Amino acid sequence: MRTPLTSFSGRHVIYCITGMPGSGKSLVSEAAKSMGLTVLSMGDVIRDEAKSRGIAITPESLGSLMLRLREEEGEGVVAKKCFERAKGMGTPVVVEGLRSLEELTYFRESGDVLVVAVHASPKTRFKRLLKRGREDDPKDWKTFEERDMRELRVGLGSVIALADVVLVNEGPIPELVSSAKLLFGGGSIGTQGKGEG
Repeated sequence: MRTPLTSFSGRHVIYCITGMPGSGKSLVSEAAKSMGLTVLSMGDVIRDEAKSRGIAITPESLGSLMLRLREEEGEGVVAKKCFERAKGMGTPVVVEGLRSLEELTYFRESGDVLVVAVHASPKTRFKRLLKRGREDDPKDWKTFEERDMRELRVGLGSVIALADVVLVNEGPIPELVSSAKLLFGGGSIGTQGKGEG
């Protein structure tokens, strides 16, 4: 399979998927998985850590744990734990949930990186999260805004600003999936795609 990234150094080729909660990152990851790429979720690292510590999975508890892990083991700890799961896997690897510049730095030191940001408006994202109903999703606008601010404090906005590719996700799901598959297949989509998720 052709990809936009080709490593001649033996290093991992890493697609880092970033975006605010509910933007459609998981749809992009699922598109990659359907094409046979290895997909790792940084959110799963946090959720697994919460389960191992006996912590209830809520937006607040996971947010607090994310910050605590960074305090205990450094700002790049989630990236490090995620990359450890990639060892022995084929390349390219798709990592969903890049949140900070420190994480981006860690991945760039570990492989050849392409940052893909998925963007959708706050109102669109809130409606999607209510519909998704995952246990750590916000159930009201106040909790949604608090989660957004927590993510931005970690540095998510800076990572989105440095994205190599931006997929705009405000339309039907197939449009986003099509743009993602074109990207992972080595096609040229410019800087934007459209879709829902």
